[in-house]
Amino acid sequence: MSFTIGIDVGGTKVLGGVVDSLGNVVAQARRETPRQGGPVLTQTIADVALELMKSHEVSAVGVSAAGFVSSDRKTMLATPNIADWNGVELDSQLTKLIGLPVVVENDANAAAWGEAKFGAGRGHNHLMMLTIGTGIGGGIVVNGNLYRGAFGIAAEFGHLRVVPDGHVCGCGARGCFEQYASGNALLRHAREAIAASPEIARNLLSLGDGTIDGLTGSAITEAARGGDPVALAAFNTTAQWLGAGISSLSVLLDPACVVIGGGVIDAGEILLAPTREAVVRTMPFAGKHPYPQIIAAALGNQAGLVGVADLART
Repeated sequence: MSFTIGIDVGGTKVLGGVVDSLGNVVAQARRETPRQGGPVLTQTIADVALELMKSHEVSAVGVSAAGFVSSDRKTMLATPNIADWNGVELDSQLTKLIGLPVVVENDANAAAWGEAKFGAGRGHNHLMMLTIGTGIGGGIVVNGNLYRGAFGIAAEFGHLRVVPDGHVCGCGARGCFEQYASGNALLRHAREAIAASPEIARNLLSLGDGTIDGLTGSAITEAARGGDPVALAAFNTTAQWLGAGISSLSVLLDPACVVIGGGVIDAGEILLAPTREAVVRTMPFAGKHPYPQIIAAALGNQAGLVGVADLART
């Protein structure tokens, strides 16, 4: 059995794992993500790898992080949420620190590969994944291969413009998909409903600190599970946007399977059922264009770690 290391760099933690060729995580190590980013973060990643290498013989290391990664999977071109990490030749820096080959990958791409190879997407050679959290990330598997595009930055689904002159997005454009179908969008939909009719939101607000600003995505999910009408309406609005986006992407990419991951998928069928309905309702060439299977991710927060470990192996 061969082993590689996958390291997933998030906003709060650097999570590493030793992964075997079947996708099993056999050991883990974790560090807090240093706020200063830059060389300190690079050293933190190396420290996680070196800790795991003490107990397992591994052949390579994969690192996944949010941002643009060069097509040769060596350089972090741009990382909007990590300080001092733009244009960093991460593979060469880490190779010097740990003495093993290093592969760098976008976190959503890594998660898509993990789900395609070992998770919910197994058996599908044409797969699309959307990771729905604060924003929307994406990954595409075509003919059993991860598709990265000419410059390595394909599948940034969250920044498709769906509403001309819509809400301002963090990318600088207006009307991006993630402004309407992400976890942040779910919060906006709920807050707008509460502002319009505060008297119907007492139950939902009681799950937080009692204020609109204190409302959280987990509270909306909890309330929706209990049948709260405001929470269910917020999920339904999010699902309508999500389904419409998947319909358009399906005409473009023609996936057999769409895997939905990220924090919002904790709601399960509360999100997935109306999303499927919206796909059927909004699909171009309705009744003629095949509908993709829409399913929940299976690997949870280990998808990126497992995926990038396998990409380092291949």
